[in-house]
Amino acid sequence: QVQLVESGGGLVQAGGSLRLSCAASGRTFSSYGMAWFCQAPGKEREFVAAINRNGGSTYYKDSVKGRFTISRDNAKNTVYLQMNSLKPEDTAVYYCAAMKRSGNYRLRTEYDYWGQGTQVTVSS
Repeated sequence: QVQLVESGGGLVQAGGSLRLSCAASGRTFSSYGMAWFCQAPGKEREFVAAINRNGGSTYYKDSVKGRFTISRDNAKNTVYLQMNSLKPEDTAVYYCAAMKRSGNYRLRTEYDYWGQGTQVTVSS
């Protein structure tokens, strides 16, 4: 069992930055693929970014490429999402997720564990 706890959300003006963190419990963090998803009011939860077990490969949805960076520190059991040049359309609850087996990082159904989410609000 893995428990995920997100932090770092908040209110920021358009063009600003936030850094989300997701701390994982347990001693097997390095064996999980990790991702961030977001869910805006009235919308489906959607893929934002993912990183493989050793951090050597990353994946992004098109609208955040060049603005967001996912990274991980396996020694600290933590995955990060650096969010720059934020836009009002980035407003959502952001969730951290962990995948036990190799799969399609972009699919929500591939993930086994989820955090409780952290709110990101970008004002115009």
